[in-house]
Amino acid sequence: MNPLDWVAMRALVIVLFVGSLSVPAWTSEHLGRWGAKTQMPSSRTEVAVAQLAGRIYVIGGFGPGGDLVEVYDPATDRWQRRASVPQALHHSGAVAVNGKLHLVGGYSGGFNAVGVLFEYDPVSDRWRQRRSMPTPRGALAVGFLDGKIYAVGGVGADGRNTGAVEAYDPTTDRWESVAPLPTPRDHLAVSVVGGRLFAIGGRIQGSFARNLGTNEAYDRAMNRWSSRSPLPTPRSGIAAVVLEGRIYVFGGEAPAGTFAQNEAYDPVADRWAALAPMPTARHGLGAAVVGGAIYVLSGGPRPGGSYSGANEVFYPPRAP
Repeated sequence: MNPLDWVAMRALVIVLFVGSLSVPAWTSEHLGRWGAKTQMPSSRTEVAVAQLAGRIYVIGGFGPGGDLVEVYDPATDRWQRRASVPQALHHSGAVAVNGKLHLVGGYSGGFNAVGVLFEYDPVSDRWRQRRSMPTPRGALAVGFLDGKIYAVGGVGADGRNTGAVEAYDPTTDRWESVAPLPTPRDHLAVSVVGGRLFAIGGRIQGSFARNLGTNEAYDRAMNRWSSRSPLPTPRSGIAAVVLEGRIYVFGGEAPAGTFAQNEAYDPVADRWAALAPMPTARHGLGAAVVGGAIYVLSGGPRPGGSYSGANEVFYPPRAP
């Protein structure tokens, strides 16, 4: 969200956008089911979320503090606090690589785009700063592909969308630029499956009145992007994860309200399906997979500046 959206939309009520798709990959009898788990100790939005060693880390965001780190253990259904991030950030990206967390970019001190990269070691419970991203940006998305962390899109230091795609090698602490995103945008989601990176949804110039359903796939070997079947419900401020070869996309926001949509993409068939909607519609949320279930956490229940400590788990259906 940009500052104007934050102020203008804070008082809007929730409107759920739960539609049906024309070509579902699952029948209506197999939409999956939801459950509720212990809520987060804090209420936040625009967080970064990643799973590491069976635990889910919720990092930064708007709320009680952009440096806050809370960790959820699905096995015990309990939360605990971990070492704070050295710099308060929101609209960042997070990914786990080689037993460590990496927090990439975001906004600091309001809506100032930064290129910082922090690495977290869960054994020592310490953060350290690594080489900064060449293109500072917030509201980006990140993914891990073939040994490198890819930072995709976002809003740059000039306040405009960037199509920059930069790859970081954790072993050498170096960045390189690759083929730019064909449709520069922010508040998008990135998922990696089948050796390709998918950039899904998002918005133009930080405005959730300009949501996109764009779905573009990056082939590392060819260093080339291609268009794929678009997200059926254009939205931004979303979360996405991969489970058993499918990409699940949750939530989002628009001027009229927040989205409860839960739509799944099969990259082999290039088809989408509508699944059971989230119990709590929200944006700025995060998601992670543990043990065959998808945990969808945090996020604002209203467009703009709203918060929650929601912790809802989705049990997907089996594909036919």
